Amino acid sequence: MQTTKFQKRLFGTNGVRGVVGKDLTPELVVTIGEAFGTMRKGCIAVGRDTRTSGETLAKAIKSGLLATGCDVVDCGILPTPALQYIIKGQFDGGAMITASHNPPEYNGVKIIEADGTEMGDEETLKLEQLIFDLSLSTKPWEHVGHEVNAPHLIRKYIKSIVDHFPHKIGSGMTVVVDPGSGPACITTPQILTEMGCRVLTINGIMDGTFPGRLPEPSSEGLRGLADLVVSRGAAFGVAHDGDADRAVFIDENGRFVEENQEFALVAQHLCHQKKGAIVTPVSTSQMVEMVVKNEGCTITYTPVGSIYVARTMRSLIENGKEVVFGGEGNGGLIFPDHQFCRDGGMTAAMMVFILASNGQQLSALIKKLPERFLIKDKISTSHGTKVVEFLKKAYSQDKLDQTDGIKIFREGSWALVRASGTEPIIRILVDAESCDGGQVFHKELMDNISAITKKNVT
Repeated sequence: MQTTKFQKRLFGTNGVRGVVGKDLTPELVVTIGEAFGTMRKGCIAVGRDTRTSGETLAKAIKSGLLATGCDVVDCGILPTPALQYIIKGQFDGGAMITASHNPPEYNGVKIIEADGTEMGDEETLKLEQLIFDLSLSTKPWEHVGHEVNAPHLIRKYIKSIVDHFPHKIGSGMTVVVDPGSGPACITTPQILTEMGCRVLTINGIMDGTFPGRLPEPSSEGLRGLADLVVSRGAAFGVAHDGDADRAVFIDENGRFVEENQEFALVAQHLCHQKKGAIVTPVSTSQMVEMVVKNEGCTITYTPVGSIYVARTMRSLIENGKEVVFGGEGNGGLIFPDHQFCRDGGMTAAMMVFILASNGQQLSALIKKLPERFLIKDKISTSHGTKVVEFLKKAYSQDKLDQTDGIKIFREGSWALVRASGTEPIIRILVDAESCDGGQVFHKELMDNISAITKKNVT
């Protein structure tokens, strides 16, 4: 069971990401493809999201793979979890060209193993070593790989989700879907329609410039979705990030459902049906633990990042433990009965099932959850790791958890400070019993970070 993060030079929490043409070039992506092909011989599936640079970088990764003798199946534009589902047990690995929630100028590469999970840290370090050493086993002309196109494979993913639930469970329910001009345009509306829902869409045409909103599905960016939910009397609205491995929700009154509430609601429903472990990062709200334990389940914490959650879930199962559910408090939920990765399409479908099963409105179900007060903040810096190390010394007298960054516990509340694995920022999260207590804790922390940065970080 991997519970410790390794320091990587190129890959972050979720693959390689950067501004295209600056941090992320076709030359680098070709090399990544050659390194991956050197490590994993066989047939590799490749997909991409809708970003304008996606076609160029998909061709680059395929060139590297083909040069090492791997065969390539191009699955076209599709959500990351769709590619992961397609790969699982059918391919020797995969590569997804995506920058997930990052702005349009970014893109990235996620490397996927044959079991459908993202490559873990230990193997990623080996991959990085091949890239930096240029220890690449390209083949002569007569042994290069072959490529085929298979955009139709996306149907397997759609069908797998629809078949997971009772036939037409969403009949009579209106849902508004905001794919954010990403690849979920061709999956989530279809999934919910086949479940019996009446589906309306906003930002439903694939466009890598993301004209309607940015790929990050924030409450501010979803005002159009909220307005449409209310005006059409929909049961809820659902929005995805740039590669649709996450889903966030708007209730029937047009209110944004905070992602930890979403996690808690789904966990509560699943734990009521089945007992076992819930796996989630240290960044997830205490609300989830409270709900899970109330339902007679246990909770296991990991470093931040879906790969750590997924691999911990698999490890627990391999050791004879029952695992009910997992995911992150950002709308990235993992359903082990389906697959071991964050899946926005599956999450949208699960919300239909929960509402249909309970016969209650989304706002009513959310209102019953334990109340916690969350403060999320971030500071731009390229010295995040240094700042966290100084904070560990400054708060050494408090109860600490150093699973990922530093988590400081204070009388029913806690604060987490960690360097982002995808951007040059420090993320700060305060989870408190009261609004006033959370604000005091947050101010103290920000003052200390400011003082430490000015004094110790250059």
